[in-house]
Amino acid sequence: MKKKVILFDLDGTLIDSTKAIVGTFNHSFEKLKFDFKGDDEDIKNEIGYPLDVMYETLGVPKDKVWDFVDEYKQRYRTISLEQTTLLPDAINSLKLASTIARLGIVTTKTTQYTIPLLEDMDIMKYFECIVGRQEVQNPKPHPEPVLKAMEMMDVTNSNFDIYMIGDTKLDLIAAKEAGVTGIGVLCGYGKREELKQYASVVVSNSVEAVKSISNH
Repeated sequence: MKKKVILFDLDGTLIDSTKAIVGTFNHSFEKLKFDFKGDDEDIKNEIGYPLDVMYETLGVPKDKVWDFVDEYKQRYRTISLEQTTLLPDAINSLKLASTIARLGIVTTKTTQYTIPLLEDMDIMKYFECIVGRQEVQNPKPHPEPVLKAMEMMDVTNSNFDIYMIGDTKLDLIAAKEAGVTGIGVLCGYGKREELKQYASVVVSNSVEAVKSISNH
């Protein structure tokens, strides 16, 4: 029997950072005097994409995008720990996962913010590797982040059963393109109908995802 590796997305999969992300976007719009025509739901719908892509999709002119990204980062670093929480099933998920597999994180957050969050929540100890935005040229849905995690953990599809658990189509597309098994969870930002297009298994949360891997 092959050993297992489980890669987790972060936002909407293990943590709830909605308040921090949405609040920081609105702060940047106000600070830089941008007349945002959307609402909080429009921001939530873009979570999972890189910040520059999010801003451009939300209407910020391309030549101004990085000003907004810089403003976002300045604000986010001051409020992220206070306004981010673990999702209810996250701890049980990681405890179970650590008994059956080696674990890693594949996120579009930068490692600069990811590691302090994981340490503050006392879950850093579960992970062998953290792949964030700064570790890759091409973020999810490109397979590079998943492949980078596999490289860092020195695992291949021929030697390990590798899984990617995530709450958006970006996670599942990246998993599929990297040749690993994607499992969708409904505790974050993706909708069931959308996730079912890219994964055969879609469950309510990360602990149910890990149980499905354990029973596989």
